[in-house]
Amino acid sequence: MIEIIPLPAFQDNYIWAITSAQSPWCIVVDPGEASIVEQYLHKTNKHLLAVLITHHHADHTGGLQALKQQWPSLRVIGPAAEAHRIPTLTEQVADLDTLTFAEMALNFHVMAIPGHTAGHIAFYSAPVLFCGDTLFSGGCGRLLEGRFEESAVTMYHSLERLASLPDDTAVYCTHEYTLANLRFAHTVDPTNQALISYQQLCEVKRQNAQATLPSSIGLEKKVNPFLRCKNRDLQLKFKQNTAQALFACLRMAKDQFKS
Repeated sequence: MIEIIPLPAFQDNYIWAITSAQSPWCIVVDPGEASIVEQYLHKTNKHLLAVLITHHHADHTGGLQALKQQWPSLRVIGPAAEAHRIPTLTEQVADLDTLTFAEMALNFHVMAIPGHTAGHIAFYSAPVLFCGDTLFSGGCGRLLEGRFEESAVTMYHSLERLASLPDDTAVYCTHEYTLANLRFAHTVDPTNQALISYQQLCEVKRQNAQATLPSSIGLEKKVNPFLRCKNRDLQLKFKQNTAQALFACLRMAKDQFKS
């Protein structure tokens, strides 16, 4: 069985380390900082097998060059649509591709989930999902600058695709934004008892310096306003006639929200 370890980086990023007690290998997801990964590998005596990249932003890719120098045969796998922004990729993948890591008896399916960036992808190996900056616990990623209307439609469909995964899917996003997201969610849906309970639980976790992640698809469908846009009561409250229109309304409101 695999174990997934959060490696905190910068102010609120997580680099995810995928490992197993039965294997000397490790895979990391979105290493924005190489030193954090190197310290973990040294501490655990693991060998770096591969890096998975969800999108091109520097806080997800900044450690690649240093890691590649230390591990010359390293597999660096990321979105083909953003390869021109990630020169260290050794493998380019696209929607519906499958990745095999025989050394760890692991397979990942690639899902295209654009919206935060045009070529954003996720890596899914049931019941585990690495979704970068598309879906957060209680929220979702910002949209492409200057292309709000187009990106709102794109992001809505990406979130719907993720929401269609089994409820027990563990959601490993790349930022500890949960409390800030839930404060906004509470303004949208203040009587949601599942949201209230989850917010209290996450506050305790953060007080104890624990990660709020992973979440789950089933939980997010109960508490995350961006996955609740088909809810007719919310549509009426915000005077929107469709789920896509409510999503765009909420995303714009979140952009202006001061938590």
